[in-house]
Amino acid sequence: MKKVILLSSVALACGVLFSNIFNSLVIANATASDIPNSVLAAKVFFKTINPGNFFGLFSPVTQVLTLLSLILCWQKSKYIRLYLGIALICYVLGDVFAFTYFHPRTDLMMSEPTPDTETLKILSSEWSNMNWVRSFVLFIGVICSFAAVDKFYLPKA
Repeated sequence: MKKVILLSSVALACGVLFSNIFNSLVIANATASDIPNSVLAAKVFFKTINPGNFFGLFSPVTQVLTLLSLILCWQKSKYIRLYLGIALICYVLGDVFAFTYFHPRTDLMMSEPTPDTETLKILSSEWSNMNWVRSFVLFIGVICSFAAVDKFYLPKA
């Protein structure tokens, strides 16, 4: 059961990371392409559901599975504890970024009335640039998760 939880946490973490990268490469670029028209189109497109719905589900599940992995593998190796602890911090930090940085900017961009073009350009640029920082933090978490898996499968000396 330890293996299943550990590997599931890594798989979901990879999904969250690559979804975040997709947001940077596709959604952020599309939204910034023709401001304010592209923001108005995004408002219509994301009226029913948006990427936050994905992250709101999979990010906490990833964190819970990583925490469970940390608890279940606590006795196995201090390195596994270290790597999973760092990974968990990275995954939680990704959500801290989301709630303190990204959600307020997204809410402003999608608010009624629509902000002026210059404000939208600034918000879009800030959002896009900082999303690469969030992706890097998540990437560090994924690397640490894989390092924990590597240590998990090492034969005992």
